[in-house]
Amino acid sequence: MMDSGVTVVTNPTVNVRLTSTISSFEVQRRFNRGISIAELKGKLEMVVGASPSCMDLELFSVSDKFLQKMDDNEALLGSYPVDDDCRIHVVDKSGGQMNEFTDVSKVEKFELSDDAYDKKTGTARSFMKKHRIGQFNEEEVAKKKAEHAALEEQQKAAADAISVGSRCQVQVPGQPTKLGTVMYVGTTDFKPGYWVGVKYDEPLGKHDGTVNGKRYFECEIKYGAFVKPLSVTVGDFPEEDYGLDEM
Repeated sequence: MMDSGVTVVTNPTVNVRLTSTISSFEVQRRFNRGISIAELKGKLEMVVGASPSCMDLELFSVSDKFLQKMDDNEALLGSYPVDDDCRIHVVDKSGGQMNEFTDVSKVEKFELSDDAYDKKTGTARSFMKKHRIGQFNEEEVAKKKAEHAALEEQQKAAADAISVGSRCQVQVPGQPTKLGTVMYVGTTDFKPGYWVGVKYDEPLGKHDGTVNGKRYFECEIKYGAFVKPLSVTVGDFPEEDYGLDEM
């Protein structure tokens, strides 16, 4: 028989897909065919998180057909029918479960009472206390409370000067000026303080006078809004003529 002179050269490395019983992810890695199965397991430990002593390896074809178990630790990877894009499935015999290391619902939560946290040093709260920041600055807190109380008094005084049925102009910071009619003045259930319910001349509002299921006044949908009293100016603000009656 004549020698054809053809030499079959096997690629010294192989690119395989890796899956495991403790992860739902599939990754790809390239290994040298000359390493032993024991050495392969050592490399797989960094990939799947399982101990080599607890691993069983199963080999699947490119089309994910089971081929055989890779249970000889002394055998070389290249001694198995491993081709590019074959899949090696790692079975963790230690009892690890799918997504065991990514499911935070299984992590025991550390809880610390407010009193215990208050006594700890080196915390954000202890730092804020030491430097009198935020709620721990009594003077600043008192100042803000006084400013808030003064503003509420101004809002109440403004509300007392507004009558239901009055024409008004509404100027809310960051919004265009709007014209409308006062429909409600007083306190509400949805937020503390004094509020003015307005029916706008145009559909520039948020509701029909109903907020959180409670009706405060009636108007068409998107024509109603509640604003703070200081944003409302009452006066002779006739409805604009948009020329709807022109012929």
